[in-house]
Amino acid sequence: MSRDTNDGAANRCFVFDTTLRDGEQAPGFSMTTRDKLVMAKALADLGVDVMEAGFAAASPGDAEAVRQIASEIEGPTLCSLARAHERDIDIAARALEPAARSRIHIFLGTSPTHREAKLQMSQGQVLDAITETIAHARGAFEEVEFSAEDALRTERDFLVEAFEAAAAAGACVLNVPDTVGFTTPEEIFALYRHLQETVTRPEGVIFSAHCHDDLGMAVANTLSAVRAGARQVEVAVNGIGERAGNCSLEEAVMALATRRDVYGVETGIDTTKLYGTSRRLARVTHNPVPRNKAIVGRNAFAHEAGIHQHGMLADRNTYEIMNPEDVGQPSTSLVLGKHSGKHALADRAKRLGFEPDAAALQEAFTAFKAMADECREVTDQQIIDLFKGAGSAPAAPWTVRRVELRFAEAARTDSFARIELLHSERGRVTDVGVGGGPLDAAFDAVQSIVGVAATVAELDITHNAEEDDGAVLADIALDIDGHRFTGRARGRDVVPTVVEAYVVALNRALPTGAAPRRAEAA
Repeated sequence: MSRDTNDGAANRCFVFDTTLRDGEQAPGFSMTTRDKLVMAKALADLGVDVMEAGFAAASPGDAEAVRQIASEIEGPTLCSLARAHERDIDIAARALEPAARSRIHIFLGTSPTHREAKLQMSQGQVLDAITETIAHARGAFEEVEFSAEDALRTERDFLVEAFEAAAAAGACVLNVPDTVGFTTPEEIFALYRHLQETVTRPEGVIFSAHCHDDLGMAVANTLSAVRAGARQVEVAVNGIGERAGNCSLEEAVMALATRRDVYGVETGIDTTKLYGTSRRLARVTHNPVPRNKAIVGRNAFAHEAGIHQHGMLADRNTYEIMNPEDVGQPSTSLVLGKHSGKHALADRAKRLGFEPDAAALQEAFTAFKAMADECREVTDQQIIDLFKGAGSAPAAPWTVRRVELRFAEAARTDSFARIELLHSERGRVTDVGVGGGPLDAAFDAVQSIVGVAATVAELDITHNAEEDDGAVLADIALDIDGHRFTGRARGRDVVPTVVEAYVVALNRALPTGAAPRRAEAA
């Protein structure tokens, strides 16, 4: 293994990350070699024990990506998947040659369905192939892992034979994949207990769990396997992977950490980097993390319901079993919306410098509820206006009048945007912006006009061609001098709608006196 398995082996659970292999081969998650290197560095920083860099024999491009990762990444054991064919193993060996420590991950179907329909091999032929290919691989790799593909639908007696053959040939990790996400936590627990007690193997050979999420139980099944004795979990960031995905790395790791009393194991993961790694994968693959995603979703540590907010204000342990800082999330967020109560409003008012009496608080709360019914989230500036007696936000100082774009004709050519805004006192103001893309250019022009620099923290764009008259809905969040401001706009065209949402967010920032600084676009 990548770290000494004899050092507290019983209490150490190794993390085998397959984001770059099983995760990347899923539709919609393909990555370039450059993307893979970005993620590989993030995974190494995160502290994964084994990084499955790809399937070298799948294509020359995959082999080259594996080789580049092996050349540049230090820390984890670097691994390539391979079929039980000598050619696959040899290609993987060449690709992983630069790695300080390498592993080959050989798989072969063992279930009746795979043996008969796909492989057309007898049980004896499967056992021979396992022995021969592992023996062939041992001289080229520090570690050999064997996966019995579709293990959960394999006859128990034959699965034991297959793993004994693999261990005798030199495999140090025996993987029991639930290839089609078929099993349940109770079933997988019983199977691992059986394998632990039955499979004859050299000391130090461990079992691994690789679970798919077809029935939504990948994490639960993986944790049951750990409880039954598995000491490696095969996971992917954000749970990406074939079909419904793999066991989510962040969910499995935090379950093991938070419920150490149940599982009794530790990992080497730096959990404070989970959120950043998740966001990096989302950017690389252009697949945003769902708001309600456990551990790393925007709502994982956000509270809007009044009862929950009241409890959080009294003691965060009432509704949070983890600290957001432990996973790298910015902080707990008490979102002020239509479900929020008076306690949360009073707390936010106090944080903004107001000390309202009971009557003023009630008056503001009534106006707040009316405002919250009209917008998804009430901002700090709107709260300030409420307690100043305005009752609602003042007319926006800036509105969008015209958006003109000139797109780049070549990859290395900047885009240009000409933006015209209308100000309540200054009238029409026009400026030109430059950027790597049309949105970057438009943001640059708006910031030049308004005089406030902002970092785009989040941008969500939704388009429904069949409903809402084909409207585009843009939600944006800007970071300005440590404060976050949100904006929303609806329109027919993407870029003008996003620009309008950007201006809405900037308008909310203006009364705070935020000082201009250099801006970046997400």
